[in-house]
Amino acid sequence: MTDNSNFIQNISTLHLDVLKEIGNIGAGHAATALSLLLNRKIDMKVPDVRIVSFDEMMEMAGGADNVVAGVFLRIEGEAPGSMFFVLPLQQATKFIQHMIGDESFRFEEPPYNEIALSALQELGNILAGSYLTSLSDFTRLDLYPSVPALTIDMVGAIISYGLLELSQVSDYAIVIDTALNEEVDKISESVRGHFFLLPDPDSFHIIFQALGVIENE
Repeated sequence: MTDNSNFIQNISTLHLDVLKEIGNIGAGHAATALSLLLNRKIDMKVPDVRIVSFDEMMEMAGGADNVVAGVFLRIEGEAPGSMFFVLPLQQATKFIQHMIGDESFRFEEPPYNEIALSALQELGNILAGSYLTSLSDFTRLDLYPSVPALTIDMVGAIISYGLLELSQVSDYAIVIDTALNEEVDKISESVRGHFFLLPDPDSFHIIFQALGVIENE
């Protein structure tokens, strides 16, 4: 097992720039797929990539008690890990209104509309698949996603549930900020979501080694 604490401190802006480039390429693929799905122009950018602690990750998503739409999946293959996509409920609602063509749709109390949930799962599939493909292309590692699980719950509950199946919890997460812009009647609306990529403890080294930006320790 690798001690990640020293490794994380050695991560440079070069490492983060590479991850940002991977994120932007993934976002480009996702934007194309979403534009087709929603039949409107969607742009996606990755304004920032950071490596944060577990506690900071909770705070970024609005605190452990904040209710969000979350998509969770396991990454299998040569660098296993977990991936979460967290979207504020208000913004998830907007997407679903567009996807199902019902402006009156709201997430209020469960049980939620099945069509809405499958639309949100499709959104999660597209986004997660786009980022993973980009990471896999860059690293040349064999990575593939499990079937995403969709939850509408408090951030703390979603992340704890997702990590329950791991015998070792990652102490750190790679955060890929995601800004989705869509043009509606010439007005640009921006949606901010967060991707949290939690490589299993040994996978941090595997990913950075594959990217050719590993530092000599």
